[in-house]
Amino acid sequence: MSGATYSNAGVDLVAYRDAMARLPAHMRRTHCPRVVGREGSFAALFQLDLKGLFARGYEDPLLVSCTDGVGTKLKLAVLAGRHDTVGIDLVAMSVNDLLCTGGEPLFFLDYVAMARDEPALLEQIVKGIADACVESECALVGGETAILPDMYHPGEYDLAGFCVGVVERKRLVDGSEIQPGDVAIGIASSGVHSNGFSLVRKAVFDIGGLSIEDRPAELGGRTVAEALLAPTRLYARAVKAVLGHYRVKHVVHGIAHITGGGLAENLGRVVPDAAQVVIDRGSWTVPPVFSWIQSLGDVAGDEMDRVFNMGIGMVLVVSPHFAESIRHQVADLGHDCWPVGVVRAAAPADERVILR
Repeated sequence: MSGATYSNAGVDLVAYRDAMARLPAHMRRTHCPRVVGREGSFAALFQLDLKGLFARGYEDPLLVSCTDGVGTKLKLAVLAGRHDTVGIDLVAMSVNDLLCTGGEPLFFLDYVAMARDEPALLEQIVKGIADACVESECALVGGETAILPDMYHPGEYDLAGFCVGVVERKRLVDGSEIQPGDVAIGIASSGVHSNGFSLVRKAVFDIGGLSIEDRPAELGGRTVAEALLAPTRLYARAVKAVLGHYRVKHVVHGIAHITGGGLAENLGRVVPDAAQVVIDRGSWTVPPVFSWIQSLGDVAGDEMDRVFNMGIGMVLVVSPHFAESIRHQVADLGHDCWPVGVVRAAAPADERVILR
């Protein structure tokens, strides 16, 4: 009898080397001169260029770090056999969080766990990660691929991402300057993004009985897969453009990435105790994918608000004197956006966000 080998235990080192050979080209196109060192080293090096995002440079820089995953949206990717967009979701979930500090994303790392080495599948995932890093002006400097045959079924995988950035201390955006009269500008999402997919799958597949290739009329000709796998929108260029244009701190007072928990919970995280944001539900267009999910699953309106972004992926809370010019600046960069609410005085016990 032949002895045990790594291969017959479920890990194919030949396929692993094939997979690793496919990735450097995708990583290189995200690199900037601040990436230091050679491919294949045990750790990545990145020069902290204190000239940074703003012309005046950094005097007292703070490092910013974020981590996140894609969640059960990956089950839809596996079901649809489409893996080139979930890497975009992975980057967006961390980079968009990092932007909420007013920070500049610097570099990104990924972790991919798979049942077995599938070089073509891995390349699709990493291509999406690299595409998003290019769009976010963030270098993909490394990652880890773990082959775990006893943890996942063949074809399944999980993703995690890690982003590091920098922000000047005196330009930190933390919500503390939000005050009555400020305007909340909502920037459109691309749809469901990467949250609430356990509820999405229950409503669409378990209750609605649909398949991934169905084309419901509510989705405007798109298949279920096309609508639900639309990647999370990246807001880096728009937010950095606004922060770079207004070089004084007292313009953008708060930034919230609207993920699981919806508008009220995520925007509420940045609103101080003495303030309350009143959101006008009629001030933006809710994408039809949400009413479709709600109808299929008979989901209560409050539950929809609590789980999904409902068409607003990011909110900037800004000085009213600059609100209109900021809205036009964001729109000029290709994002639909609206003034969706105003800030008023509140007692500490009041809710931080009201949806009307």
